[in-house]
Amino acid sequence: MATLQEKPASIRIRRIYEPPDGGYRVLVDRLWPRGVSKARAELDEWLKDLAPSNDLRKWFGHREDRWTGFQERYREELAANPEVPDFSRDCASRPDTVLLYGARSETENEAVVLRDYLLGLSGPAGP
Repeated sequence: MATLQEKPASIRIRRIYEPPDGGYRVLVDRLWPRGVSKARAELDEWLKDLAPSNDLRKWFGHREDRWTGFQERYREELAANPEVPDFSRDCASRPDTVLLYGARSETENEAVVLRDYLLGLSGPAGP
């Protein structure tokens, strides 16, 4: 007899400048993105404390040559952040969580690292 299995929780990433497309929308930038009103953002939460520290954010500066170092340092910050376990449980309890970011790069930003960390990945980001 076959049993139905629950669909695993989804954690997606998306630029905040793109139109909302559903899901529980969480901004994971420390600073509010330029040119986006709170109404247009349609956020469910803004979790500044899960974002990279100001020192790390400034050091990285979205420089491609610092991406690997940024990932390593941000993962260390996440490992030491007491809010991460609760957020991870929250994500697991929702069918669709969308991590929003303001960076131009779709592949080298804090949302990619946070998503991979939450999903227990250590390699490059998935689709």
